[in-house]
Amino acid sequence: MWSLLQRISKNLVLAIPAAMVLGFAWGLAADAAWMKSLILPFTFLMVYPMMVTLKISEVFSGGDGKAQFLAQAVNFLVIPFLAFGVAQLFFPDRPYLVLGLLLAGLVPTSGMTISWTGFAKGDVAAAVKMTVIGLTLGSLATPFYVRALLGADIEMDVAGVMKQIGLIVFLPMAAGYVTQRLLVRTYGPKVFKERLGPRFPALSTIGVLGIVMIALALKAGTIAAKPMLLAEILVPLGIIYGVNYLLSTLLGRWLLPRGTAIALVYGTVMRNLSIALAVAVNAFGASGSDAALVVALAYIIQVQSAAWYVRFNSRIFGPVPDAATLQPARG
Repeated sequence: MWSLLQRISKNLVLAIPAAMVLGFAWGLAADAAWMKSLILPFTFLMVYPMMVTLKISEVFSGGDGKAQFLAQAVNFLVIPFLAFGVAQLFFPDRPYLVLGLLLAGLVPTSGMTISWTGFAKGDVAAAVKMTVIGLTLGSLATPFYVRALLGADIEMDVAGVMKQIGLIVFLPMAAGYVTQRLLVRTYGPKVFKERLGPRFPALSTIGVLGIVMIALALKAGTIAAKPMLLAEILVPLGIIYGVNYLLSTLLGRWLLPRGTAIALVYGTVMRNLSIALAVAVNAFGASGSDAALVVALAYIIQVQSAAWYVRFNSRIFGPVPDAATLQPARG
């Protein structure tokens, strides 16, 4: 079972569209209203496993302050406003589609930030730190950004949204940290790192696919009535991701060494779509299903683009330095 789950998690670019098709077909064939009761369990299953492997202690290590500053500046001073501006351009009279694009741009970094940085031979330690800092700041800031930018267009209870974020982010984070400490203490750090830890992200994949399927099932009628809606959403998403990649790549090339430059790219482009999806479906009721559809489609662009960027990063940042070139000169 674990090998199957891991294989699925490595092929999200295929698994997520399959879940979307299945959810769409289910929503057309039967009443999907009962599936709302599955949202909270799938949300916890989506968020908790990735918290178990999060190395919170990495936040307190030093040496990459410039990269961390650049990452959070892009994540909180550029991308949310870029997402909001593009959304207003494409959906001026559909506030919950605007909300979906804004949520996709508000919660940065996920476990995929660390994974893709490793695949691209970047600075994994810097990526871990970006993930913890970005996730924490993004979760705290999301209700206030939404209220400031969309408060006139959507009904929002800030206290209620903060409560939901506490349930879907900070409670799983605390539970994941306790689980991590217990497993390390019981089995040792080596067993946890090599055998137990890698299993948890695969469990998270079940939650992601479940939430995506539910989101599409609940919106099946709307999509069937307006089949061009998916294309309308994919275009602004593509613009946001394209600008994000370009900006982060240029900043990395100009200001950072190769490894931390790659971490910067994945620490800003990889949004935490799992949490954005959870906020959309848990905090905004039935109206949030429009926003959830946007976030679900963002998975397709994010995963596919991350894979292509790995293939081209050597052309962008140069080849990985040989071990010999990293040795200090003698004599």
